[in-house]
Amino acid sequence: MTNAKMSCTSAPVYVMMYTMGKRISATQARKQFFKLLEEAGRSGADIRITFEGHPSVILLSEEEYEGWLETLEVMSDPVLMQDIRKGMREKKTIPWETVKKQLRL
Repeated sequence: MTNAKMSCTSAPVYVMMYTMGKRISATQARKQFFKLLEEAGRSGADIRITFEGHPSVILLSEEEYEGWLETLEVMSDPVLMQDIRKGMREKKTIPWETVKKQLRL
């Protein structure tokens, strides 16, 4: 065993809130397939499909899926996360109209 000292620093903890959606068996999902597609297409909706002890499969809209991917991409970039944390600490805001002008929107 080494005598190396460990230092602990506080790090922000991010909690993603995601509501528990509908849970349904694969048999029921097959019977209601088109209804489930419509339901999953709504923003924030998710449908968990279970099948004989296998891990659940989650049906959600492409928009919701893309949002999760973008969130993971941002959170996996340490430099970007550092900038975000710095901005949150500074609590400076820029009016939306100013941002639109700067971005020429």
